[in-house]
Amino acid sequence: MVAIEPLPSTDIESKPSNSTTTGVDSNSSNRLNADGGVVSSSGDKATAAGYASDGYETASETEVGDDDTVSDNSDKSYAVEHEHQQQKSEEMSTVSKDPTYEDALNDDEFKQKLLAQMNEAKVEGNKLFGEELYEEALLKYDYAIQLAPEMSSSSEIRSICHNNRATCFFKLGKYEDTIKECSKALEINPTYMKSLLRRGEAHEKLENYEEAIADMKKILELDPSNYQCKRTIIRLEPLAIQKREKMKEEMLGKLKDMGDSILGKFGMSVDNFKAVKDPNTGSYSISFQR
Repeated sequence: MVAIEPLPSTDIESKPSNSTTTGVDSNSSNRLNADGGVVSSSGDKATAAGYASDGYETASETEVGDDDTVSDNSDKSYAVEHEHQQQKSEEMSTVSKDPTYEDALNDDEFKQKLLAQMNEAKVEGNKLFGEELYEEALLKYDYAIQLAPEMSSSSEIRSICHNNRATCFFKLGKYEDTIKECSKALEINPTYMKSLLRRGEAHEKLENYEEAIADMKKILELDPSNYQCKRTIIRLEPLAIQKREKMKEEMLGKLKDMGDSILGKFGMSVDNFKAVKDPNTGSYSISFQR
C-alpha cells in the first residue's frame, strides 16, 4: 500500500469534496512524480487539488487507507447523524412495543369503529322513518344506542337517536313513550331544543298543559326570539287555567262524597260547611252552618 503525503503547496487551496468517499482505494497503483505530482497507472499526471486528466477531486487532503481513524468533519457528522437516527429508531421501537401504547391505540380504534357503526344504524333508521316504517326505525335507533350506551364520545349520537325514537312514538300516537324518550335525550343534552319542543307537543296531546308550557319556557330561555313558542304559551295558558279549575271542582266533589259518608254518621252533611273563595288570593275558607 502506498501512502500519499499532502503536498506542501501554499498556492493551491483544497476544494471541498463533493464525494461521499472517505478515501481512495488502498490498492491503487498511482506513484509519485518527481515534481511532487501523482502519476496514475494510466500515465496521467495529478495535482494536489485533483486529477487534471479526468477532473475528479480527492475526497480530502488526508487520504485514508486501512487506518480506522477518520479526520474528515463530514465523516464525524455522518457518524453523529447515524447514531442519532439509530437512537430514534430504538426509541420508536420501544414505544411501539409498549403494551400501554398499543392498548391505547387499539382502544381508540375500537371507539372509532363503534361510532361508525352507530352512525350507520342511525342513517338506516332515518331511511326507514322516511318510508314511514316507524316500528322498524325504532329498532335501528335502539340498536345504535345499545352499541355504546356509556361511552362519552357517543353522547351526541345517542341523544339524537333518543329524539328520533321520540318522533317515531309521536307518529304512532304513543305520547307517553314520546315524553320518556325526549327526557332521555335531554338527560344527555339538556339544551336539545328539538327534544324540548317534541316533549312539549306530546304533553299538549295528553292535556298536560302546565308541563307543555314549562318546556316552551325552557326553549325561550335558550332562544328568546322563538316566536312560535311564545304563541304556543299564549294559546296554552287559558287551557291550563281551565284545567286547574276543573281539577279543583273534581277534587272538591270527591272530598264532598267522602265527607258525607263520614259526617252522615253524626247526622251532618258537607252541605253544613260552606267553602268561600277569596277573590284576591284564589284560596278557599271553610265555614260551618246549621
